[in-house]
Amino acid sequence: MPSPDSHRGRVLIIAGSDSGGGAGIQADIKTVTALGGYAATAITAITVQNTLGVTGVHAIPLDIIEAQARAVLDDIGADAIKTGMLGDVATVELVARLLDGAAGVPAVIDPVMIAKGGASLLEARAVEAVKTLLLPRAALLTPNAPEAQALTGLTAATTDDLRRAGEALLALGAKAVLMKGGHVAGERVIDILMTADGETSFEGERIDTRHTHGTGCTLASACATGLAQAMDLTAAVARAWTYVHEAMLRAPGFGAGHGPLDHAWPMRDR
Repeated sequence: MPSPDSHRGRVLIIAGSDSGGGAGIQADIKTVTALGGYAATAITAITVQNTLGVTGVHAIPLDIIEAQARAVLDDIGADAIKTGMLGDVATVELVARLLDGAAGVPAVIDPVMIAKGGASLLEARAVEAVKTLLLPRAALLTPNAPEAQALTGLTAATTDDLRRAGEALLALGAKAVLMKGGHVAGERVIDILMTADGETSFEGERIDTRHTHGTGCTLASACATGLAQAMDLTAAVARAWTYVHEAMLRAPGFGAGHGPLDHAWPMRDR
């Protein structure tokens, strides 16, 4: 029997399923695998969706979500935990308890609120639960501009706005925040990694494409994989940022709406 590979990086993903394969659990698994990690899952919801949008959501019972996570943690273990679509207050509360039971395992919290097509993936009253329960438990929070605005009540229309919102999120307890600038107007996209020790910017030309489905899920999972593989935070985010950028450039062109990325490109380049 082979010995455990301590460098591979085990990532437990707690998120929803995307039948179209571009976002959610499917994007998470592809990302972790492409970057050499090991993905395990606790599925919170099954969505009916494709590149045109979400047309149905079936929530998984809380006891089944918990049982999935505990089955993984009790046997396989995890070097990082990544959360995505949580849906409601009760699920957020459950995830907070699971994180407390996995002491020492860094959590990457992607505060998923709205699908690319506009469907709500988090109840309005659950935003406060994310703010009070998950932010203080986050090794890294990865909000886009609308999510940052919802969590802080601050405008997030410019890069400086994002920076101010990031400072507020750090004050609320997040250990680090990656403020994503894709929704901020301009020819260049600027993401800002902020910690108590300072900030690092990641900047590139805006890619003119409709193939952006799952970019947030993918970026957060890529960051979690790096942390699971014992990379330092800045290096993990830098690799994740480059991975997503290239995955967008190589998008396969599937679907008539917001198309998926090419998650597997590093595997073909080996």
